[in-house]
Amino acid sequence: MNELDFGGKQVLVVGGSSGIGNGIAQSFRGKGARVAVCGTRDAASDYSADEGSQLDGLDYFRLDVSDAQAIETFNPAFDRLDALVLAQGAVLYSRGEFEMSGFRKVLEVNLISLMACATRFHPMLRDSRGALIIVSSTAAYHSTMGNPAYNASKTGAVGLTRTLGEAWAADGIRVNGIAPGLVDTKMTRVTTSNPKRLEAALSRIPLKRLGTPADMAGAALFLASPLSSYIVGQTIVVDGGLIL
Repeated sequence: MNELDFGGKQVLVVGGSSGIGNGIAQSFRGKGARVAVCGTRDAASDYSADEGSQLDGLDYFRLDVSDAQAIETFNPAFDRLDALVLAQGAVLYSRGEFEMSGFRKVLEVNLISLMACATRFHPMLRDSRGALIIVSSTAAYHSTMGNPAYNASKTGAVGLTRTLGEAWAADGIRVNGIAPGLVDTKMTRVTTSNPKRLEAALSRIPLKRLGTPADMAGAALFLASPLSSYIVGQTIVVDGGLIL
């Protein structure tokens, strides 16, 4: 038996149009799953590979997770769901999160929409006795001085993972999470495209390299598989040792 064979399984990755979510989506596809992804643009053709988007073989749906009504009425073209990965994320730089409008915007995407998506698909996950995987961040474990909303939202995501893990275990749903460190994506280019910032960041990572979406995908495959059948409410830190 291959515990990482997802043939015949349906996976949905919210925030799967680029970055970490896209890497997770393609890894599930590579293991045989039918995979749907959600992004904010009208069509898959609106994304390009140089943005970290590889949508070949994935079913694409537009979903603005900052719109609560859109989540409630979202009706994807599948009738079962075995794994739901919530990888949506937003961050504002230049102290934008110190303005209340910016703070609320980031919280809406990074935390409020997690609960909205989780409850929207709870019945399907209950029926399949499936897995819910919440992508947070190592920012949940230390301060991020310029980004209070990002930090608060990711800390909240870890707490939500614990609480839903306990609350939904009786429904047969295993809820766990992943806390990525510094991953080379569009969202982190403010660091990775600046040689001095990148050098400083790498000096703090014991493995001396950035993480990749594929690194995060390995943890997601594990958490959605029978290999993790007795793990509930945990967030796995995948950071090359960054926060040690």
